[in-house]
Amino acid sequence: MSTPVNMFERSRAVSQRVAQILQTRTNLAIGHFNERVRAASEGVAGWIANPADAALLLTAGTPYFVDFVQRSVLFWDTMRQRGNNFVAHERQGLPPVLRFDWEMLMDGRTLERPVNYALLRILPPGEVKVDPRRRPYVIIDPRGGHGPGIGGFKDDSQVGVALREGHPVYFVIFFPDPEPGQTLLDVCNAEREFVRHVRTLHPRAPKPAIIGNCQGGWAAMMLAAASPDDTGPIVAVGAPMSYWGGAWSDGAGDNPMRYAGGLLGGAWLASLSADLGAGKFDGAWLVQNFENLNLANTFWDKYYQLFAHVDTQRPRFLEFERWWGGYFLMNREEIEWITQNLFVGNRLWSGTAKADPRAGFDLRQVKAPIVLFASLGDNITPPQQAFNWVADVYRSTEEIKLRGQVIVGLMHEDIGHLGIFVSGKVVRKEHAQIVSVLRSIEALPPGLYGMEITERAQAGAAGPTTCAS
Repeated sequence: MSTPVNMFERSRAVSQRVAQILQTRTNLAIGHFNERVRAASEGVAGWIANPADAALLLTAGTPYFVDFVQRSVLFWDTMRQRGNNFVAHERQGLPPVLRFDWEMLMDGRTLERPVNYALLRILPPGEVKVDPRRRPYVIIDPRGGHGPGIGGFKDDSQVGVALREGHPVYFVIFFPDPEPGQTLLDVCNAEREFVRHVRTLHPRAPKPAIIGNCQGGWAAMMLAAASPDDTGPIVAVGAPMSYWGGAWSDGAGDNPMRYAGGLLGGAWLASLSADLGAGKFDGAWLVQNFENLNLANTFWDKYYQLFAHVDTQRPRFLEFERWWGGYFLMNREEIEWITQNLFVGNRLWSGTAKADPRAGFDLRQVKAPIVLFASLGDNITPPQQAFNWVADVYRSTEEIKLRGQVIVGLMHEDIGHLGIFVSGKVVRKEHAQIVSVLRSIEALPPGLYGMEITERAQAGAAGPTTCAS
């Protein structure tokens, strides 16, 4: 039983640990800064001390200056184009940034409980043929401040991979403004209707595979738990399921996002922001949280990379910024449900988050195989948050087997949070292999598995290796 003394001691211990981690990270940052300043100073001192190097610097200065001016013109013209794209995208109503043509099949705003979601059918390019008898894919993009479409905003994407394999592909999008009174449970019910509609379109095909990116990952798990008979394999990509997951040991506290809620006092700030927005929570606040995680990248690195490679990186930069600069809204009810049941309460895996007034979400009721894809380089959804819920929900591997469940974990070594669903290299390797081996994963005996993808240099191809744990 917790007493005031025990609570005080625990609070004091946590505060000391947080202070220790902050001090360690600050000292590390200062050390890196001093090392870079020292290296730069030594280089300049060497040029000054050596007349030959100084003369070479003067000789090379003219072409360098010309190159700098040319790059500057192209860089600032790219910034101008980014602003124009932002204005044009806003005037168009912030449509999804999908690279592929599509048609709308269901509009969630017409349902009995209206939501600002819709189901799209992706129209394959002329040279791509899909087989309606093959497993359909339903891709759910994250509603984490930005708009939809990142799962298919270029040819090498989750959409592109599934289409090239001959699978019908469907995409769940959302509109900028939520419907009045819309809740996360309404959204879950709408997505359940979308999946059932996809099943009616492909009666001879296996159950649809659900791919959920980030927030779309736990939305997919909620969907599968609420309607286990309608869904096929679930692929949760960079999805935070165990929100406070992580280690306290030195060197393991490099993911500050998970501390933000505690340091800022819990869920009140999200509620206050929604109140200040007259009942609407602006997704720009979520985007700002992402930006604050790496201020060096926000204010310098990404612009330096563009400047250094402006002759080749301009289209890629503009394509991504078109998505990154479109902000969507949530209702107060939605953001409060997320913060109080997931981010702070962590109630989804515990079964206390309600699917309806009579029952909660029980992740142990998911019947389809689950593939969890995370990265060690992800500072928003580190592997602990993506994987630790399994140990919270299931008491042992034996329970996973007794319940007939198949769970497969896949780890990337260094890609960041956004790269795990948008990087062309990751798509061509990990996502392509996930699509190709889903049928094999369904054939696995119940248990907990690790999946490793190795590239075969002689064939220039990647092949998966799955091993039980």
